[in-house]
Amino acid sequence: MALIVQKYGGTSVKGPERVKNVAQRVVNTYREGNQVVVVPSAPGGMTDDLIALARQITPNPPLREMDMLLATGEQTSIALLAMAIHELGEPVISLTGPQVGILTDKVHSKARILEVNCERLQRELDKGKIVIVAGFQGKTEDDEITTLGRGGSDTTAVALAAALKADVCQIFTDVDGVYTADPRVVPNAKKLEVISFDEMLELASLGSKVLHPRAVESG
Repeated sequence: MALIVQKYGGTSVKGPERVKNVAQRVVNTYREGNQVVVVPSAPGGMTDDLIALARQITPNPPLREMDMLLATGEQTSIALLAMAIHELGEPVISLTGPQVGILTDKVHSKARILEVNCERLQRELDKGKIVIVAGFQGKTEDDEITTLGRGGSDTTAVALAAALKADVCQIFTDVDGVYTADPRVVPNAKKLEVISFDEMLELASLGSKVLHPRAVESG
């Protein structure tokens, strides 16, 4: 039995059919005899829609309230994905970042993870459940909701994998790998079969949207 952490991007959970497809992939992994933790992003476009909505209320929304608002995107994904997995007949539970015990600093909108308490997560895994965790979010020691900034779900997935000592952390995207450049801009870009942590960190730090730099650092 392996412990596998899977992270799915927003396009993967944009709409009911895509959520169902992810659910089937997760269930297939679980039925192979693995323990599975899943970290989905907010449905594609939802975070931008929420930001736009806030700016219709005020041009300068307080960062604390923005964190409260934006955290709901990932909570939408985890609830819907858990429903889809339940419909496939497997035991599942969805948990927010604070429920899992992701402790961050107090910097709203760009918080850093300080600690991951795996007690609740491990209990649910020990019960034989698939656990769906909201990425991108955590809480401070004062129980304030925080978000990790753009791409924060990558960071959540890697942090959980490290804390749980997972066998594998899989990052699923809508592209087929890491390229030397954006293949939509550079037609002759080549897909890399293997890439080191240092090389991935450099790509991420220079603006590559494959992985969040903090996720690479956490790895």
